[in-house]
Amino acid sequence: MRAFVVRQYKGPLQQADVSEPVVGEHDVLVEVQAAGLNMLDEKIRAGEFRQILPYKLPQVLGNDFAGTVIGVGAKVQGFKLGDEVHARPDKDRIGAFAERIAVAEADLALKPASLSFEEAASLPLVALTAWQALVERGNLEPGQRVLIHGGAGGVGTIAIQLAKHLGATVATTVSTGNVDFVRALGADVVIDYRSQDFEQLLEGYDLVLDSVGGENLEKSLRVLRPGGMAIGIAGPPDSAFARELGANPFLRLVMTALSSSIRRQARRLGVTYEFLFMRASGDQLRHITDLVNAGALRPVVGRVFDFDQTAQAVASLDKGGTRGKTVISRA
Repeated sequence: MRAFVVRQYKGPLQQADVSEPVVGEHDVLVEVQAAGLNMLDEKIRAGEFRQILPYKLPQVLGNDFAGTVIGVGAKVQGFKLGDEVHARPDKDRIGAFAERIAVAEADLALKPASLSFEEAASLPLVALTAWQALVERGNLEPGQRVLIHGGAGGVGTIAIQLAKHLGATVATTVSTGNVDFVRALGADVVIDYRSQDFEQLLEGYDLVLDSVGGENLEKSLRVLRPGGMAIGIAGPPDSAFARELGANPFLRLVMTALSSSIRRQARRLGVTYEFLFMRASGDQLRHITDLVNAGALRPVVGRVFDFDQTAQAVASLDKGGTRGKTVISRA
């Protein structure tokens, strides 16, 4: 079958003929109709995650998708042929930039009925990231205040909507041209990072979702109330993530060292920092699907490329400027 693979780190994404997916007894075989593009795909191609995601090359890329069930393993009970589904496959089983993919039943959910395949493919990774940050880690409650950086991006567009659904007051940072756009998504306080400094305008926040890292993360700690939490999805990774990953002792030490400075700063301010690398979860994705079907969340698809243009689409991620998600389609 046709797929797009990385043969060597920092090398180009290439179209290739690869073997059909192996379908285990708890797996579902899906004909991919559309796949979401994420910066994670580009970081994997560039080798930035080779220490924590040691893929055996060549590797088919692609971290979320939507499609139609065309086969089920012997012990699959929740899905049948013809079901329209979407998922973020487990990090060890990525490969959505292909004609077909086998995914564990536990990672799969039915596609929201109101969405196209392209819209459904845009959701799993970013929506699960937002859910795990705001609901699972952040325990965001009505009346609390949350700062979401990069509100016009893939994670940001969903996180704003989810935070509003949870009853929070939402601040976000965007470029000038996206101010009205994120207000329409529900943001209460919008900061144009080109002309404003969020640290000078915000204080006493309960939670920050940071997708930038570096100085931006350090400043984010200072807008939190005592006891508040900053969740970083751009790093640095921490020791808890190393344990979750099952990293070897050396890698655990490295990750602990990478986050030592930001954790010290957090302790001095009486706040906490946690790194989040989202995980696959069909159960959580079903909750998200319910919110989409109820009208509480809507995906934002900024660009759609044809499947044959997958390599160009991934290369475009570094240029930025796209609202929401970029998607490839096999329609």
